[in-house]
Amino acid sequence: MKQDQSINVLGGALAPCSLAPLTGFFRDGYCNTCSQDQGSHTVCAVMTAEFLAYSKYVGNDLSTARPEFGFAGLKPGDQWCLCAGRFLQAAHEGCAPLVCLEATHARALDIVPLSLLQNHAVKTSDPRP
Repeated sequence: MKQDQSINVLGGALAPCSLAPLTGFFRDGYCNTCSQDQGSHTVCAVMTAEFLAYSKYVGNDLSTARPEFGFAGLKPGDQWCLCAGRFLQAAHEGCAPLVCLEATHARALDIVPLSLLQNHAVKTSDPRP
């Protein structure tokens, strides 16, 4: 798989989203993407209890541990490379999580308008080590 250039929605270098829990389509801590990433895991989102409950309700349970896949489950405050379409859906439902713009890949703009991402932006990016 050939990874797309690591550019964020602001036009700068893509910042890391989270190393703990380890996120990203490539499991490299960044919301990097490529043509094989059909889910467009490009939005660096800060999980909230409300969003995790919503995600579980619509069939994408991110909070339940899945040890067989090495997944501990997400909790409020965790950062995660979220599918751009899932973010857009949650925004339309009024429960979108906050977004780290510096760590959100420019390809998210294929699905989500920049103004919507900016409306949900955290004040500063604080990727986890």
